Amino acid sequence: MSTFSGLNTAASALAAARRGMDVTGQNIANQTTAGYTRQRLETSALASIAQSGRFSTGAVPGHGVSIDGLARLGDALLDARVRDAVGASAYWNTRAQVAKAAESAMAEPTEAGLATTLTRFWTGWQDLANSPDSGAAAAVVLTNAETLASEIAAGYTSASTQWSDVRAGVDRTVTEINTAADQIAQLNREIRDALNAGRSANELIDRRNVIAEGVSSAAGAQATVEADGTLTVRIDGNALVSGVEARHLVVSGPQGVAAGEPVTVAWAHRPDVPLASVGGELGGALSVLAPADEGGTIARLAETYNALATSLAATVNAQHAAGVTSDGTAGGAFFDLSAPGPAALALTVAPTGLDELAIGKPGAGALDASNADAISQLGSGAGSPDALWADFVTSFGVATAGDVQRATVAEVAATTSAMAQQSVAGVDGDEETMNLLTYQTAYQAAARVLTAVDEALDVLINRTGLVGR
Repeated sequence: MSTFSGLNTAASALAAARRGMDVTGQNIANQTTAGYTRQRLETSALASIAQSGRFSTGAVPGHGVSIDGLARLGDALLDARVRDAVGASAYWNTRAQVAKAAESAMAEPTEAGLATTLTRFWTGWQDLANSPDSGAAAAVVLTNAETLASEIAAGYTSASTQWSDVRAGVDRTVTEINTAADQIAQLNREIRDALNAGRSANELIDRRNVIAEGVSSAAGAQATVEADGTLTVRIDGNALVSGVEARHLVVSGPQGVAAGEPVTVAWAHRPDVPLASVGGELGGALSVLAPADEGGTIARLAETYNALATSLAATVNAQHAAGVTSDGTAGGAFFDLSAPGPAALALTVAPTGLDELAIGKPGAGALDASNADAISQLGSGAGSPDALWADFVTSFGVATAGDVQRATVAEVAATTSAMAQQSVAGVDGDEETMNLLTYQTAYQAAARVLTAVDEALDVLINRTGLVGR
């Protein structure tokens, strides 16, 4: 190695150490940046120039260090695991949140629940049977009946509102997915161009991975890195993003729970062919929006309110029609369901006073209250409205507990996957500090070599031949 080549060697070491400090500073600066993957400087030794012939000096050292690039210390397998885990977690979390909200609105088993109102309604009939000529007891029966009808209507309205809110959320989620698909396609273009030009695309890849993880959480998408550096994102096995091209999704279906039809998601160019399998938040929302006969959480609740209103009207009206009023008039319908629309909203109370209540049996006398007593016992039968509601509340509670448990397990899996990913890709402050010290020491050492060579050259050039003068 010549004296002048020593300058090049020291200069390359200075450049490498300076670049290493730059990369370490970038890592430290982005230690709290979401989705950032730490980077490392890749270097290699420059080989010495081969020498041969009569004046060969034998083995010689290399010519310094080469900066080969910036390595992104991520793991594609761990990234894929995180995307899968967040998709499953979002699916079950969506179902669990909707179920818990519906369960909270039912307020069972508390005094504010419908079961307590049903019990109060039957108790009012028993009190009227004990005091058949009491106008106050009759007023309590009618008031309890109106309260019961209004609570059934309120429960249905609450379920309908919740359904509409989730439905609006589906529209928003699909819009976000379409926007994210366009962003990924644009980043694919930029990353491919950067790699083809020999530039680093690490920050662009980090940004793309964050967006792709969001799409996985939103729709359970899967992603694959292609040979050219682009990311292919698939939903239901078909490409949402392929290379620099992105496709869009569209939503179709009713805007209200009363329609009893499914809400579906399809590709924009084939809107009449619904996607068979969608995960993530979108899939969870579609599952709770399904019709009652397909297991839709909210639709089942709304349908139960309708079934309860129908059962209550049929059960009470049949017994009420079997009795007579105090003046011997045959009893008519106690509950009216003639209004159009859902039964839960149509339920009203027909009688307005004691004289319209059929509390006695035909021919048993004006003060007979045996029919009122029979009505008070209707809530204890196997097929009673109370049993219908109790069976639903029990099954709904079990299903909600199952969804919550699955959501908890899925969240733990997502957290574990994210921790494994961060253990590889995350920035460690202590490690970066040590790297910074290492590069700083290397820079100082290279600078000292450069100074030593410079001093030697100064002596050789400016002081050779001065001895003896």
